[in-house]
Formats: sequence, structure tokens, C-alpha cells
Amino acid sequence: MNDTGKLRVAVLISGSGTNLQAIIDAVAAGRLNAELIAVLSDNPDAYGLQRAEQAGIVTYRLDFHSFADRTDYDAELHRQLRHIDPDLVVLAGYMRIIADRTVEHFAGRMLNVHPSLLPAYPGLHTYRRALAAGETWHGTTVHLVIPELDAGPPVLQYRVKIHPGETEQSLRERVQTGEYRIYPLCIQWLAEGKLEFREQQPWLDGRPLTAPAIIDETTELKDQHG
Repeated sequence: MNDTGKLRVAVLISGSGTNLQAIIDAVAAGRLNAELIAVLSDNPDAYGLQRAEQAGIVTYRLDFHSFADRTDYDAELHRQLRHIDPDLVVLAGYMRIIADRTVEHFAGRMLNVHPSLLPAYPGLHTYRRALAAGETWHGTTVHLVIPELDAGPPVLQYRVKIHPGETEQSLRERVQTGEYRIYPLCIQWLAEGKLEFREQQPWLDGRPLTAPAIIDETTELKDQHG
């Protein structure tokens, strides 16, 4: 926390930064008591960097392809994050696997959002895979980052019922609409102390969270956990 009691947040992106924009908007609207202290990207041309600069946020361009190998890139990302020293690291469309030592350094202080109802469909192409499997529901999950990919404990999920004739694009749009709602909300829960991590396990409202909180298309956010 900074002197004003705001959660100091660094955001990692790789692309257009739509989740970043949702977080920026939540801060601007007073729905998120956080200070966005840095946005870092492995892609120097990511449009999300422009979004950050327009919002007055410090940006770091770490061009992955300018490093000799992944080890060198991982070392520089680790160094920069330690220098920035945020209370929370938020992955928002960041398409690189974080090195274990960085995850471990920020244990309990790193969140990701993944477009599936984890533990179902870790990895890529989740919409396509869910449709091909004939699933009834799909969605997105905010979860704690641990060294294993997409395997950290889930905190909050947004789910949608898959419609007859649903396409990959239409499903993506519906899920992302919810994603932009729940990611700032989950960060706010951390900022206000409603959510905390004890030994890498989420606690919500002072109770261990044995299953993720769930919001769907018909649920108002104000009805969730106060």
C-alpha cells in the first residue's frame, strides 16, 4: 500500500490491453482503490502501452525478441518487477509463462485471468475446445498464479450459458464482457481486505474459499459478498 492506503498494482500485458482498460476505468470511476504504478509488456508495439500512457501510467517495454534467450528475458522481467516492488502483479493478456522464481517471489501477490471455468480447459483455444466438447457453460476465472500453468486456486468466475448456434467469436465476446467486470472487482476485494491469501490459499470475508465465487450474466455484482 502507498501513503494513501491504495493498493500498488503493476500490470503485465502482451496485446491490446482491454482488461487493462477495464482496470484503468474502474480506478477512474472510484470502484477500485488502487494505484496503477506500472504497465510492462514483452511486446513493444502492444496497444495496451498506449492505453497506459494515455492514463499517465509508467510503461516498460521489454521486447522479448531483443534478448538472447528466454533466460535473459526472464531475468530482466524479474529485475524490473523487484525494482517496481508492487503490492500486486496483475497478468492481463500476458502471453508468456512467468519464470518460477518470479512467481515464487510474488507468491500470494500475482493474479491472472483465464478464459475458461478452471480447472477445465487450461492453456489455449478455450472457446473452440468448449464448443467442440458440447459444453453447456463456459466462462472466465480469476486465479492466483503458481508455478504450474493455470493451476492456481480460483477466486472468482464469470460464467455464461452457451447458446444453440454459438460461435467462437460470439462466445468470446460474451465471456470477455464479464471478464471486464470481475477482474477489477477481484482486485478491489484485495484492496479492501475482503480477499487475502494465506499460504497460497484464498480467504474471502474471513473464511477459506473452497470453491470460487461465481457470477453469471444475470447476477448483479453488488449482490456478491456484500
